[in-house]
Amino acid sequence: MAATPSRSSAAPVDPVRSSATPERDRPDPGGIPIRTILLGVAGVMLLALGGTGAGAVLKHDPLIADTSLSWIRYGHGHDLATAVLYLGLGLVIWSWVRLGRMVRNRHVGSPAVLTAVVAWTLPLLFAPPLFSKDIYSYLAQGQLKLNGLDPYSVGPAVLQSPLSENVSWVWQNTPAPYGPLFLMLAEGVVWATGASVIGGVVLMRFALACGLVLLCWSLPGLTRHLGGRPATALWLVAANPLMLVHLIGGAHNDLLMVGLMAAGVLLVLDRRHVLGLAVVTLAFAVKATAVVALPFLVLVWARRLHGTRNARLGRAVAGGVAVFALVFGATTLVSGLDLGWVPALSSSSTIVNWLSLPSAVGDFAHTVVSSFVRVEPTWFMTVARGLGSLLLVYIAWRQWRAAEDGGAEAVRRAAITMLAVALLSPATLPWYFSWALVLAAGFAWTTTGLKAAAFFSTWLLLVTFPNGDTALYSWGYLALVTAVCALACATLTRPDPLKLSGRYT
Repeated sequence: MAATPSRSSAAPVDPVRSSATPERDRPDPGGIPIRTILLGVAGVMLLALGGTGAGAVLKHDPLIADTSLSWIRYGHGHDLATAVLYLGLGLVIWSWVRLGRMVRNRHVGSPAVLTAVVAWTLPLLFAPPLFSKDIYSYLAQGQLKLNGLDPYSVGPAVLQSPLSENVSWVWQNTPAPYGPLFLMLAEGVVWATGASVIGGVVLMRFALACGLVLLCWSLPGLTRHLGGRPATALWLVAANPLMLVHLIGGAHNDLLMVGLMAAGVLLVLDRRHVLGLAVVTLAFAVKATAVVALPFLVLVWARRLHGTRNARLGRAVAGGVAVFALVFGATTLVSGLDLGWVPALSSSSTIVNWLSLPSAVGDFAHTVVSSFVRVEPTWFMTVARGLGSLLLVYIAWRQWRAAEDGGAEAVRRAAITMLAVALLSPATLPWYFSWALVLAAGFAWTTTGLKAAAFFSTWLLLVTFPNGDTALYSWGYLALVTAVCALACATLTRPDPLKLSGRYT
């Protein structure tokens, strides 16, 4: 199918245009691609079914243990479950790329994408945890608070409960690194479900899915300010398998954070500055990363005030600090917690993988040197991560200074900074790249940018095994994954790039 490529962005390396010139030349059609959506539904249902045996399953599952279905988690049963899971994953990716091709060619619009999001999300709400065990940590931290313990001082191991026994060994003795709003949410889920593990997983997913609802509400409005198309933005973020499988299936609180962040950014762009900053502060009270957006939103506010540049900036900064202090202080006070989660943020440094560029450099340097002399890896990692943090501060400062005109440019610079945070943090996990994608989705994307998004979204989705272990060191598997991603990238613009069918659809 032929499609008209988007115009190039201002900078060659940018996958989006920073201009707020509308990309839409005509209204999007309202047709619903039933077959493509049903293909995705079949995929997520197979994903959920396979996850029963191959996902991040419970140690003692009351629905499976001591029944005729227990074989699905061992030996050939586990192999079969894994095959079913990956078959479902393949169908999900295929349906998403097919939908993206229709969106890009303007054959369908926002209603079709929203229908797909709903249809593909519902089965995942009831699936076993997929690709991560973090939800067990969330529930255990909520139980700590419910039991009167300080989750910022002790780890889940002190509970010795069904919730804590499923927490990964890495986090058993680690205090919670999440904000007071999220811990109140986790406490409420544990209370409402009577500390049931299965009930807690399902209810937590429904709570976090509020972030997906906020995204679906915010993204069309963001395109109005940033120059993109609502259907494209929704396809890039809300229907993206990286988001749905990792943030719904894996039940990560990043989903609630980015939903609140996107809503806050839209409110600020709509000139509701105080409310927008308050909502982004709530996102920070879920997970600290959202704080990156606040300085850029202050610039948007400052640009709309009267007076000299310094006077406008001073008033906006003062107002932003006041809103942040009031909202975050009230949230902390209501939660009954303190600021103990701030030092706990460093706990993620125990994760070492090469999605984090500093960790990759430190690990590689240690590997090279240790082939000649026996040395400890700690020094290499400390130096590399320290340099990475300095580079991140420099990039953030430069991007903030470059965003002084506010408006769409401030949001674009915030997205670049958020991408730098994901790449240069001491520890990086695949779904961290959703942070920048949410901020960038509202811009007008080039064809090259959309293909890159399809490639890397698929790659980041697949570099974690279904049980939550990393696949980044399984080189044969990564080669296969890269080939799959290249096919997904090609299929976005060319139906049947392998020419396996005589009819292109």
